[in-house]
Amino acid sequence: MTGTILGCIADDFTGATDLAGLLARSGVRISLRIGIPQSPPTDTSPFEVIALKSRTAPVADAVAEARAALVWLQAAGAQRFFWKYCSTFDSTPEGNIGPVAEALMAELGCDQTIYCPAFPENKRTVFMGNLFVGQQPLSESPMKDHPLTPMRDSNLMRLLEPQVKRSVGLIDRLSVARGPETVRNALSDHKANDVAHVVIDAVADADLEVIAHACRDLPLITGGSALTMPLPALYLADGLLAADAPKTAKPTVAQETIVLSGSCSAMTNAQVAAYRATGAPSYKLDPLTLAETGQSPVLTWLAAQDLTQAPLIYATADPASVTAAQQALGATDIGALIEDTLANCAIAARDAGARRIIVAGGETSGAVTKALGVAQLDIGAEIAPGVPWIFCTSDGHQMALALKSGNFGDEDFFSAAPVILDTQ
Repeated sequence: MTGTILGCIADDFTGATDLAGLLARSGVRISLRIGIPQSPPTDTSPFEVIALKSRTAPVADAVAEARAALVWLQAAGAQRFFWKYCSTFDSTPEGNIGPVAEALMAELGCDQTIYCPAFPENKRTVFMGNLFVGQQPLSESPMKDHPLTPMRDSNLMRLLEPQVKRSVGLIDRLSVARGPETVRNALSDHKANDVAHVVIDAVADADLEVIAHACRDLPLITGGSALTMPLPALYLADGLLAADAPKTAKPTVAQETIVLSGSCSAMTNAQVAAYRATGAPSYKLDPLTLAETGQSPVLTWLAAQDLTQAPLIYATADPASVTAAQQALGATDIGALIEDTLANCAIAARDAGARRIIVAGGETSGAVTKALGVAQLDIGAEIAPGVPWIFCTSDGHQMALALKSGNFGDEDFFSAAPVILDTQ
């Protein structure tokens, strides 16, 4: 049987499921671990993904967690590693994307890695080192108003340089278009000039194929989840992945459902509006009211709901409302308040019979999975690019979770997710 080939470390839970879901397109079993496993590796898969909750963590904490995850993945037998961050490179100049990469490089004894957050299928592209969301530069997209990591610069080199100690360079789209050998030569030229951190352009899936082909033997690759999609086929061709590698089996999960939305992204706002328009029961969490009344009102409302109707509890709001609440309570306090409330709603819903939980928002997903006591998950069918159903047990119950990054999915995501679970 194939052992663990690729060990992946993701900086949040929705990012981890995004990554695992794209790898699962290969048909091979993908194992997702929530947090750093506390036991030695057992029952490992060819592709192991460890989900951290470190996207906005202080650098020292993020580095320590990534190192611990690396140790576990090495014990599982992985020889190649992937550091996954958001396809919108969510990070302030004091952020941890670069420091984590440098720490992993030091532990692995490698002196160069690449950065490619492109995800063309979800309209994230990199051109001349600048990150685009659709046709908008990152700094002009809705990400400019992100409550925790407002992205005010689109240039990945400028974003990365304050975070790292060694030099940053670029391999542009023209080089990528010439093929893997050109990319490998460009990396060698950068290495000769002591450039350790190399941003690589990608505007289409074909570019990701070239980059993966050129870089698949690097000890460490960093980027968005889409860069991993070509790797299973490359590992199969290289003889690293066995043709009879284990597959994931789909369990039967009861239909009772709860939808929890903590993201305030533009797409999640549209998804909440579309779902409410279907007539689904819904409850809006207002941070100011929640700070005054506590969680009892929403938990009382939830206890009265028919979970076969998939009720929605949401804190999703427009940027102006988010800013006003932050000014009143503080961004950190609001985030913790919302996450704790939605996590407790998830527990209450599970105890009331919900076996399907749909969550929007990376921080919210982390809080929910932690509250449910989930340690390991298997990856199922994709609901949208980068958003799969995942299967686990919580308090002895078979559960299905959908953990969605804020900007992912179409407007009908909340309605479409249960249909896909039942039909695929």
